[in-house]
Amino acid sequence: MTAVSPIPVSIEFFPPKTPEGVDKLRAVRQQLYALQPEFCSVTFGAGGSTQEGTFNTVRDILAEGVPAASHLSCIGATREGVRGQLATLKAMGVQRLVALRGDLPSGYGAGGEFQYASDLVAFIRAETGDDFHIEVAAYPEIHPQAKSPESDLKAFAAKVRAGANSAITQYFYNSDAYFRFVEDCDALGVQIPVVPGIMPITSSTQLMRFSDACGAELPRWIRLRLQGFGDDTASIKAFGLDVVTDLCEQLRAGGAPSLHFYTMNQSAAVLEICDRLGL
Repeated sequence: MTAVSPIPVSIEFFPPKTPEGVDKLRAVRQQLYALQPEFCSVTFGAGGSTQEGTFNTVRDILAEGVPAASHLSCIGATREGVRGQLATLKAMGVQRLVALRGDLPSGYGAGGEFQYASDLVAFIRAETGDDFHIEVAAYPEIHPQAKSPESDLKAFAAKVRAGANSAITQYFYNSDAYFRFVEDCDALGVQIPVVPGIMPITSSTQLMRFSDACGAELPRWIRLRLQGFGDDTASIKAFGLDVVTDLCEQLRAGGAPSLHFYTMNQSAAVLEICDRLGL
């Protein structure tokens, strides 16, 4: 077997809602730090609904000596509000942001002073110069609300022109979609690192629900295999490990700059996949 070079990894958490969740996530993080992640990102609820939990989790990660990135979403946000968040994050020592449009909280009118993620990126750059490394989202299988693949690419290019440094993709299970997206970006002259987002498969019902909600394509053969396992969680997990490890191998072989794992605040599957990859 030919030796393959290691590939950097980063990992994503969501802010826990209970004291027990905080303790559990602390233990999970300690296990995942064995991977020496480039950074850990923490998600931000719709309309900034988890801001306190997000910032507390970011603070904890920084205190553990690991670089932390906070998500920021702009739907429903004001310039003054974002200005305050940026000042807080800068004072905490955060050097990386994940700038997103974000989802509307249910029953919430559009509102806010930003329409697109590119507006948020431009505002962060205007306010803070080069203080932050800005990550944005990318959709290899096209954003579910995009009018066309072309308009989706243009929206991505607008985020890059506004000042994004790199991108993290929505999760996917077809490496061709990722490589085609990167080629399409290159053809537009949009050349920032595009990091594949990796979602381990540990539960079929959860994955199908997520995929339907966020527009991520779950290939038919994977869906059928998962349905065939029924409630056999051991088989689902074993199958998921094989599928996702193989996907990561393809991405690494094709030159992906790094891998970003959506952990769902769990460590076992990510650690097993990285062990299989020799990381």
